[in-house]
Amino acid sequence: MLRIILPILFLLLPLAEIACFIMVGRSIGLWPTLSLVILSAILGVFLVRIQGFGALMRLRQSGREGKPPGREILDAAMIVVAGFLLLVPGFLTDILGLFLFLPPVRQWVWNRLISNFVVVDINTNPRPWPKDKDRTIELDADEYRRERKD
Repeated sequence: MLRIILPILFLLLPLAEIACFIMVGRSIGLWPTLSLVILSAILGVFLVRIQGFGALMRLRQSGREGKPPGREILDAAMIVVAGFLLLVPGFLTDILGLFLFLPPVRQWVWNRLISNFVVVDINTNPRPWPKDKDRTIELDADEYRRERKD
């Protein structure tokens, strides 16, 4: 089914975008229409920067806490897709991109996806990195040797 829907979508989306350009252009004029397209691209870059850094910080925090980062990875991926959709000229892709920037929409997508997957933790002893211990081991030249592997 997906093999049929995807090519049709890729054919119909540009036609729908062109139709939207024509309708908006007739309503508000050429220069305001072009300005909206350029403004949406700038807005996309701005939003990806702000929300992308937030998603990366949440990803880092979940790693520190030893929690599986599935939700944070999906959020970051949807933010990147949303930014890409805002960079692509067109009003329909802009609307979809703006929706993906909204946290409730990302939560809805997460709930739909997680209901179809089972997460199995294969780590038998999950724990965060020790914060009070130094993980650097210093060796002198006489405490190690290199061996050739033939």
